[in-house]
Amino acid sequence: MIDSHCHLDLAAFDVDRDEVLARARAAGVIGILVPAIRPSTWAALKELACLDLPRIAIGIHPQIVPSLNPGELAVTEDELAQQASSLHALAIGECGLDGATAMPELQESLLRMQIRVARQLHRPIVVHCFRAHDRLPTILREEKAHECGGVMHSYSGGAALVPIYRDLGFSFSFAGPVTYPNARKPLEAVRVVPDDLLLVETDGPDQAPTNHRGQRSEPAYLPEIVAAVAAAREADPARIAKTTEFNARRMFKAWNWPPR
Repeated sequence: MIDSHCHLDLAAFDVDRDEVLARARAAGVIGILVPAIRPSTWAALKELACLDLPRIAIGIHPQIVPSLNPGELAVTEDELAQQASSLHALAIGECGLDGATAMPELQESLLRMQIRVARQLHRPIVVHCFRAHDRLPTILREEKAHECGGVMHSYSGGAALVPIYRDLGFSFSFAGPVTYPNARKPLEAVRVVPDDLLLVETDGPDQAPTNHRGQRSEPAYLPEIVAAVAAAREADPARIAKTTEFNARRMFKAWNWPPR
């Protein structure tokens, strides 16, 4: 299995990162994509990318936009492209739009910049979208995001928007919410996503599966998410694990995952 989204670089993992990775291996996880959330953290990902399981993406998260310092705000397209290349980033992101966060115009400007870099480098983008599905497809079309493609991380757009993002070149990743007893919208969506566009993630340290609600999420919980996706699709969990691993390997192809 490949965990297509876990913020393993955050302070929440500082005290036991090695143990987290050991538990992930024991659970059958063979790869973890770690998306950076702001420029000040990009350089530190170099050490993480030298470990066996993690691979990285670099970007600017929309929820971080109001707290960016002047140096971070001054990052140019060329600087992002150079950093992504030198760090062997598999993708650009986490980027996107967040309707619950201030400064929507700056969020949009930074998203557009990151899409342009992704197209330049032929890397996919990792997209966060919360309460902004009314605006996001237009931006993706205008910036020709289909030329790089990407993944809708912890997809929240519902089943009706799946064909729209599919036609824009995007895959769909599902996290802990598919395990929640009252889940409706994510399960409706997971049932209609084509097999070849399906991914899974833990989004650690957030969105822990239902058996761990209120605790830190981590890659070792990925089998619980796989099981919930399989149940929703009336499929064998082993097949979902294999399918999502294959899809992650295909999408994030700029740098090899560890062999099985």
